[in-house]
Amino acid sequence: MKQRFIRFSPLLLLALAWELTARFELVSNTALPPLSEVIAAWVDMIKSGELITNGAASLYRAGAGLTLSILIGATLGIFMAWWKPVNVLLAPLVEVFYPLPKSALIPVTVIWLGFGDGSKILLIFLGCMLPVTIGAFNGARSSEQVLVWSARSMGANKLRMLWDVVVPSAMPELLNGIRTALALSFILLVSSELIVAQQGLGYLIGYLGANGNYDAMYAVVLTVAFLGFAADRIYLLISNWTLAWRE
Repeated sequence: MKQRFIRFSPLLLLALAWELTARFELVSNTALPPLSEVIAAWVDMIKSGELITNGAASLYRAGAGLTLSILIGATLGIFMAWWKPVNVLLAPLVEVFYPLPKSALIPVTVIWLGFGDGSKILLIFLGCMLPVTIGAFNGARSSEQVLVWSARSMGANKLRMLWDVVVPSAMPELLNGIRTALALSFILLVSSELIVAQQGLGYLIGYLGANGNYDAMYAVVLTVAFLGFAADRIYLLISNWTLAWRE
């Protein structure tokens, strides 16, 4: 408990500094309402169900897009590393689209699928698939040749070597790519909902800010930050459990 308190003490100091700065009006209350008022607005939004409804819509979009990106991106990355024709075909596409700012795809996805859930899911899928693909590719390429040769000498076919040797070897890099994609999914989610949405946490941030309800707006921003932090901590636990065999 003492170590955890020391670890999170900077957050407590930040919260105290926020409250004091707003209370003594070192910064305009319009720009930075007191943290206590933000928390009160958060409680009111929870009671009204507004935050829960919009949060559920956002988590559904992020979860669906991220899941698709993991399934398809991991498969593509491993096959790119394992079969040269696939790498020759897909590597140029990955190299071209990886540096592209993913938020630039927002108008494209809206044109294709409209303002509903589909455009947000597609945006998150396209944006998150590349880090997963690259992580899986790098991990599969780093497979120890000794293990591959050993499996081949024991009569294992290509699919058996892929599943028993390549996939476990690719797992650490793949999990790092998924962690990057997890953070990126929240960025793309809020960005798209701020611009083209009628429901969701990003939409709520834009709507409350436009109407001058800044304490509630900050409450939603903190909710997004907390959800991102919680998702990352849970993912780290899953990653450590998944890689426990390496110890």
